[in-house]
Amino acid sequence: MIPAYPEPRGLLKGKTVGVTAAAGTGIGFSAAQRAAEEGATLLISDVHERRLGEAAERIAEKVGARPATCVCDVTSEAQVQALRDAALATLGRVDVLINNAGLGGEAAIVDMTDEQWSRVIDVTLTSLFRMTRAFLPAMYAAKAGVMVNNASVLGWRAQRGQAHYAAAKAGVMAFTRCAAVEAAEHGVRINAVAPSLAMHPFLAKATTQETLDRLVAQEAFGRPAEVWEIANVMLFLASDLSSYMTGEIVPVSSQRA
Repeated sequence: MIPAYPEPRGLLKGKTVGVTAAAGTGIGFSAAQRAAEEGATLLISDVHERRLGEAAERIAEKVGARPATCVCDVTSEAQVQALRDAALATLGRVDVLINNAGLGGEAAIVDMTDEQWSRVIDVTLTSLFRMTRAFLPAMYAAKAGVMVNNASVLGWRAQRGQAHYAAAKAGVMAFTRCAAVEAAEHGVRINAVAPSLAMHPFLAKATTQETLDRLVAQEAFGRPAEVWEIANVMLFLASDLSSYMTGEIVPVSSQRA
């Protein structure tokens, strides 16, 4: 049974939040919407301009305020810097950055091309490095700030056809831990969530039904997570309730051991 959608608790009241890959119906959009519901002032970004605008309108319908938007290809250093500049100019400061950009796919190692491998690594892992490098200096100067990264249980576990994605997500975990150690002395916290299975249309398009059925069967609750259930944990990590946590990878999973 799916639980009731949460009532807002003001977890991010007065906070400014940036969210990458926030268009569409996935975890990024849900994180952005939940942040807005919890009182944050938002800037959302995505590589898809039309979908980004639609996402902003959907959030405005829910909370009564339209978030700022900025188109950004996270594989472009120039566009990442432009996003950082737009966020600081629009929001004044960035209290929280949710790094959600990632790219999946399914390919056996023997059939995987260099291009497939490199594209997944670039979008999923190298973009995290670019975003962190771009946004940390302002957080360091403010002696405050939080980053929440989106990893995956595949950073720990094996799955056929996912060598590139699993390697990238394991990298997200390792990068999160190392970045957190560097940032701690500046008053900045960096953590990550590691979802197991959150169902949304983009995942359904990129994954066979056979694979999805097998993954659902591995979940103790017998269902995939709702995207907002992942977003809830992201918001906990973004909020002051997790003030002593940094360098942590928090599973959001009901998978059997």
